Amino acid sequence: MTGNQDVSPEFAAATTTAEFVEINGNRLAVEVLGPEGAPVIITHHGAPGLGSRAEPRASFGRLADEYRVVVFDARGSGESEGAGEFSHEQWAADIDGLREWIGAEQIIMAGGSYGGFMSMEYAIRYPDRVRALVLRDTAPDNTHSELSRANALASDRVTVDMEKFDRIDEGRVRDDADLRDCWREILPLYDFVYDPAAVERKVEATPYRYEAHNYAFSHNLPNYDLKGALPGISAPTLVTVGRTDWITPVSCSETIVSLIPDARLAIFEKSGHSPQIEEAEEWTATVRGFLHQAAPPRSGTDA
Repeated sequence: MTGNQDVSPEFAAATTTAEFVEINGNRLAVEVLGPEGAPVIITHHGAPGLGSRAEPRASFGRLADEYRVVVFDARGSGESEGAGEFSHEQWAADIDGLREWIGAEQIIMAGGSYGGFMSMEYAIRYPDRVRALVLRDTAPDNTHSELSRANALASDRVTVDMEKFDRIDEGRVRDDADLRDCWREILPLYDFVYDPAAVERKVEATPYRYEAHNYAFSHNLPNYDLKGALPGISAPTLVTVGRTDWITPVSCSETIVSLIPDARLAIFEKSGHSPQIEEAEEWTATVRGFLHQAAPPRSGTDA
C-alpha cells in the first residue's frame, strides 16, 4: 500500500465551504487561505480517492499568517468532479491550472504521502514554476511498496487481513464501501501511538472515491519511478518524515535527499506517517524556518 492520506485527528474537522473552480474542464473544490500578495503555496493532499483538502488545510494552513495557501480536492477526490483520467500528467496539469488561476508566476509546491509524489512530479514537469519544494513522508519510486507490506506483516498492533491489504494496495477495491472496509484494516499502522477510537473517527471522516483510488494504484504506481529525474530539480527542497513511518519509511526520504541537489532532511522521532500532527509545533517551525530562507514571506508576490 502506498501514498495514503494523512490520518490525523485534524483530518476529522468539519468540511469547510469551498469555491468550485473549473480547471482543465473539471470543477475542483478549492480554498484560498492567507493574505493577498504573499508568496503562494499550493499543497496537494495524499491518497487519491481517500484524501481531501482537509489534510493540507490543517497543516499547511498554519502558515497562512505569512503565505497565500491554496488547498484543493484533486480531480476525483473529496468534493471535486472526477471527469477525465486520473494520471500523474493530468493531476500535475491541474496544479499548474491552479497556479494560473491564483495568478502566480512561481509557487511553493508542497505535499505529503501521495501528495509528495505529485509535488515532485510537478517540480519535474514544470521546473520554472517552482520556487521551493516541501515534501513529507513520501517516496521517489514504488519500491517502498515491498517495505510497507513487510512492515504490515510484522506489526504487533493488529493482525492485518492481507487479502484486504492487497486489494487496496493494488487498486482492486469494488466500490466505496469496500474501500472504506479496506482502509479501516490498515489505519492502525499509521500513527506513532495506536488509538482504536481515533481510527474509527478517521474512518468516518474520510471521503471515499474508489474510482480515483483504483486508477492511481493499478495504473500510476506500478511504473512510478522519479529517481532519474530528481537530480534535475533545482528548487530548494525540504523533506520531512516520521521515524516510525511504516508506509514510506525514512530510507525513502533519504533517497530523495541524496538525489535532489539542494535538499535537506528533517526526521521527527516521535511520529509515524504524520509528523505535521504528531509533532505539530516542531514540524511547523521546521517548515516555516525553511520557507523563511527559501521564499521569505515579505519578499512580495510572484504574481
